[in-house]
Amino acid sequence: MSERKTGLAVIGLGMASKPHLEALAELAGSIEVTGVFNRGRDKSVHAAASIGCRVFDSIEEIALDPATDGVIVITPPHQRTDIIRLLAAAGKHVLTEKPVERSTAAAREIVETCERARVQLGVVFQHRMRAGARRLAELVAAGELGELCLVRADIPWWRPQSYYDVPGRGSYERDGGGVLISQAIHVLDLMLSLTGPADNVQAFCATTKTHEMESEDFAAAGVRYASGAVGSIVATTATYPGGAESMVIDGTRGTAVLKGGHLSVTWRDGRSEEQGELSGTGGGADPMAFPCDWHRDLIADFADAIRTGRPPLVTGRAALNVHALIDAMVTSSRDGAAAAVERMDF
Repeated sequence: MSERKTGLAVIGLGMASKPHLEALAELAGSIEVTGVFNRGRDKSVHAAASIGCRVFDSIEEIALDPATDGVIVITPPHQRTDIIRLLAAAGKHVLTEKPVERSTAAAREIVETCERARVQLGVVFQHRMRAGARRLAELVAAGELGELCLVRADIPWWRPQSYYDVPGRGSYERDGGGVLISQAIHVLDLMLSLTGPADNVQAFCATTKTHEMESEDFAAAGVRYASGAVGSIVATTATYPGGAESMVIDGTRGTAVLKGGHLSVTWRDGRSEEQGELSGTGGGADPMAFPCDWHRDLIADFADAIRTGRPPLVTGRAALNVHALIDAMVTSSRDGAAAAVERMDF
């Protein structure tokens, strides 16, 4: 007898659902989409027809569905706390889009809710799944680069004004902020997974003349890590036409450059290595201009975590670290002084 497929439902069918739905179609051999739910029923009907699943009429119906093992939550951040609380109470595992919530305090509440209910909480930080990022993680873990000395993250992305004209986009009420929590958060999460915790930051955040929006579309910071390494962060959605994000890690034995999904490493003994490819990253006018491969691998990992009982690759508690870093950057910019970064799960 073949093993039962893992049952996953989907809540939220906005722009960010596209790679999720494409990924789920590719994972049909091991994952069954038990149904979809969206506040606008027309989107639910269309998505259900394309996938071949049912339309749920409410989140409560998903919580009561015995075929649903876990739920992918793709709603705006301000809607997640109540949804995840209901799902966790029903014993449903949760894979949520980033950020976990709008603030670190709200994100921590979600993490603790899931921990008390003993359900898995995964977070969609798909940049960790790129081939280049995976290889870089292996090199850092094995100490191949030596001691980390300098880390530079650059996110030169572009969003037209029409992107921020969507009600709530870039607002504190719906999104929790601007470029840091909505775009740069991917690179910053990956960075911290490699460097370990940041100790303090000195930052400057602003809204450029490019956009009319409530929150920041530009942020820059100097960072000191607990390991003694130092570095810089520059993130914006005001650089036309937008380019691939990059991270450079200088170690005592070599330097790694990760640009988009492509990794190049140069060791000081003359060796070199390349891994991955430079594909679309969503850094331009179309935020969804990237393949679904990274989502596919992340969802597959989450489903395996449900089946085996191990934590997913990116846990909710691990995601609190990037929330704390963003908080410190915003605080530093507001106060005009260095700010400490709260320690989370390291």
